[in-house]
Amino acid sequence: MATLYTLHPDTPQTRTVEQIKDELHGGAVMLYPTDTVYAIGCDLYSKSAVERVRQIKQLSNDKPLTFLCQSLSNIAQYAVVSDSAYRIMRRLIPGPYTFLLPATKLVPRLVMNPKRRTTGIRVPDHSICLSLLEALGNPIISTSAPLLEDEDQGSENGGKPHHNTTRYELFDCLEKLVDLIVDSGAEPGFQVSTIVDLTTEEPILVRRGLGWEEASTWVVEVG
Repeated sequence: MATLYTLHPDTPQTRTVEQIKDELHGGAVMLYPTDTVYAIGCDLYSKSAVERVRQIKQLSNDKPLTFLCQSLSNIAQYAVVSDSAYRIMRRLIPGPYTFLLPATKLVPRLVMNPKRRTTGIRVPDHSICLSLLEALGNPIISTSAPLLEDEDQGSENGGKPHHNTTRYELFDCLEKLVDLIVDSGAEPGFQVSTIVDLTTEEPILVRRGLGWEEASTWVVEVG
């Protein structure tokens, strides 16, 4: 049974954040709110936890996982950022955008696309996420909870989000699969992130999600 932690959505309690941080450092998997949907997450560097996240989402090892970073400067540690990519991200960060970028050696193989060596990174506009990232000192895996449309880059499920899913239904469904649940009091969002591919010479809008109109100003849309 997962431990339930309640955090204020705007000013997360420091003591509780520290408790969650300790659990994540110990290899825990959590269900937590983001600025898009409720996500399954863990410490980027906990191999056992990342493997469990893949099991929960039934993702094979060749399916890359998105992770959250604190800031644009933080992204540069985990991805190769060109001048043009930097200019685009600077205009969109923080927000509901997943950027596909060439991964650096700091990104575990279990997380990235093994053939392309690319990774998906987000800087969320969400107080709880940012507080957890600051406390942990590492990026946090972020893949949408199973009842919601896939948040990962390159999603091909074509399914529709479950607009009527309440957070309590989500908690009940996943409490035996995760170690801890973070409750902000907010109901799950149903709009996923916008995916922008910055690995190509010309930036490409891969998927429309939250904020896609603003992103389309700076990138080319495919399909």
